[in-house]
Amino acid sequence: MLTYIVKRIGLAIITLWVIITLTFILMHSIPGNPFAQEGVMPKAVYDNLQGYYNLDKPLLVQYGMYLKSILQFDFGPSYKSSSLTVNDYIVNGFPVSLHLGTQALLIAIPLGLLFGVIASLYRNRWPDYSSMILAIIGISVPNFILATFLINFIAVELELLPVATWKSWSHTILPSISLAMMPMAYIARLMRSSMLEVMAQDYILTAKAKGLKTGTIILKHAIRNAILPVITVLGILIANLVTGSFIIEKIFGIPGMGEMFVNSIFNRDYPVILGSTIFYAAILILLILIVDIAYTWIDPRIKVTGESK
Repeated sequence: MLTYIVKRIGLAIITLWVIITLTFILMHSIPGNPFAQEGVMPKAVYDNLQGYYNLDKPLLVQYGMYLKSILQFDFGPSYKSSSLTVNDYIVNGFPVSLHLGTQALLIAIPLGLLFGVIASLYRNRWPDYSSMILAIIGISVPNFILATFLINFIAVELELLPVATWKSWSHTILPSISLAMMPMAYIARLMRSSMLEVMAQDYILTAKAKGLKTGTIILKHAIRNAILPVITVLGILIANLVTGSFIIEKIFGIPGMGEMFVNSIFNRDYPVILGSTIFYAAILILLILIVDIAYTWIDPRIKVTGESK
């Protein structure tokens, strides 16, 4: 297990380095200059800005300096805000996105698993049809459409919840539901398919023949094995939710990483774009690593030594 973990950590570091390199190259390949939008600028001022942000140095030198700063956990200054760095943006925005994402997770995972299990146990009956219709709606309807509907119906028409901003717990309900619907629907469909496959296995039929109670079979045997495919996708789903949804945060006026990223694109604030992309990638890689390790713990049949049986 230790050798496996070390190898996975090494692979994660290499993957992150590749992402940093590609993102840096792509960002500097975009035509134009972040200071060209400032209008008519004296050449002396332009040259000073280029020198201050090291943009006048060769690209390879800039890359080396950027790698060094990242190793020091310094994502650099913001081009558009003289008083804030990229680290400041992340420190201010990530807790908000984490709060929103965690709240959405608490909705998506339990309900998705529950609907999936119910649909599989009542196959081709109304609970199955109801759960899958909800899942299809959740997957098919974009979250910004759902967010617009919730704002109009719940907040404007019924006046049950506030429209937007991020001031109290009541302000978090609508964006959390909007963000949770797609992963909840995806988990429900995946869990249903997995449960149907597991319930047809020989060991489940044997357990039934031995007279074990249905609840015991489902809880101790079926769900533990059926949940494995769900766990494989949880890393990406959790990363997407925890880092926030760009569109949802923009619609509801939430000051998280999503809004920060969108604004940085409009402002061509390259360090913020680079920093938020790398930060997101690091979280995604870390969560996938955790999921891989958890996968081997949940299913002891999986070998982590690299041996093939």
